Amino acid sequence: MGDVIDEREYVLRPIGRVESPLTDRATAPKQGDEGAPEAWLVFAPGVREGLRDLRVDAEIIVLTWLDRAHRDVLAVHPRGEEPRPETGVFQTRSPDRPNPVGLHRVTVTAIDGLRVRVRNLEALDATPVIDVKPVLDPGAER
Repeated sequence: MGDVIDEREYVLRPIGRVESPLTDRATAPKQGDEGAPEAWLVFAPGVREGLRDLRVDAEIIVLTWLDRAHRDVLAVHPRGEEPRPETGVFQTRSPDRPNPVGLHRVTVTAIDGLRVRVRNLEALDATPVIDVKPVLDPGAER
């Protein structure tokens, strides 16, 4: 991939995984609001305390590691549509990129212990979850 800014490596530790009926990347929706089924986020017991304030109907950002992505891609045709001009990957939502971090804005629909059911998640089954963050409204207390 050429020169990198820093030769150090950083370790990400998954805190959970996705349980979804989506298993095939080719047929999965490209965005969560394009027909993604409800899915479960299943968390590791060690992060239970971090989940304690999640509530049903909360909007959250789920960060995933897109483990089936190609990491050597720097330009793509947006949405995989060949007639569209090739675009630098950092100006797209393509899963194929040097560090395939997925960013998903979802709504919590149910909570069952270490399992959190969400709406609008287009991630494939068994995708590692690496973090969860709240959606902040402008001017909200942080």
